[in-house]
Amino acid sequence: MATHPAFFKRGGPWAWLIALAASLLWTLSTLAAGPPANPVYTFGIVPQQSATELARTWTPVLNALQAKTSLNLRFATAPDIPTFERRLAAGEYDFAYMNPYHYTVFHQRRGYAVFAREKDRLLKGIVVVRKDAPYRDLAELKDQTLVFPAPAAFAATVLVRAALTRQGIAITPKYVASHDSVYLNVAQGLYPAGGGVTRTFENLDPALRDRLRILWTTQGYTPHAIAAHPRVPAAVVERMRDALLGLDGDPAGKAALEGIGFKGIAAAQDADYNDVRELHIELLDPLGER
Repeated sequence: MATHPAFFKRGGPWAWLIALAASLLWTLSTLAAGPPANPVYTFGIVPQQSATELARTWTPVLNALQAKTSLNLRFATAPDIPTFERRLAAGEYDFAYMNPYHYTVFHQRRGYAVFAREKDRLLKGIVVVRKDAPYRDLAELKDQTLVFPAPAAFAATVLVRAALTRQGIAITPKYVASHDSVYLNVAQGLYPAGGGVTRTFENLDPALRDRLRILWTTQGYTPHAIAAHPRVPAAVVERMRDALLGLDGDPAGKAALEGIGFKGIAAAQDADYNDVRELHIELLDPLGER
């Protein structure tokens, strides 16, 4: 029996059936294909420096990791530390290099799991002043305005401000988005002192670093975590860990590490960050809940 042409007209019953069949075939083919053969993994870097500087120094590291793992890695950061924190809270990064306090929060709230960290270094906060400044003791900064990267920057802000509070030294904090901004503001004489960390200070352009000096240093804590979001397959995390730990074993990898001020990278586990947990910091608890 001949089928009436109306069946194939737009909106006719056959048109609907054909569309349904096509949709089912697409769905089945997608399921059969599974995930992309070589997905892109974002690697988020905490913005201690400008995005341009971070891209310049971290891109060689990611290139070396891609060569070792055959993974597609995409550099990512944020315009400032609070935005980076919000993106961690949303789980936007597959891998992330984050400060130890960030790690304790976003491990608990979002499941980020540490697997590597910088080798042979503890994280220490510092207070910097101009080289020609008269200050010789923290107490001389009482009642002044000091610059910091962000409220929850662990060593540069949290540890430094906690020490000032313990010593009864009242100050007014001013947040300027990054470590480099802290150093520049102090060097230009806009503020008498500011908080940073030894690694970012050592990585400064020598012309800027030579205009500053370290007035005071905190005790050391477990350094920044390199952690993976729980959606990243365990086999991929293992490949990344092995590649990171092997970077200092070849010339290209070693040169890339020197660009970010690392001697090497060591394996890490969650318990390594108990020293930070013991401080009972609660600055980001509301953010972590979202």
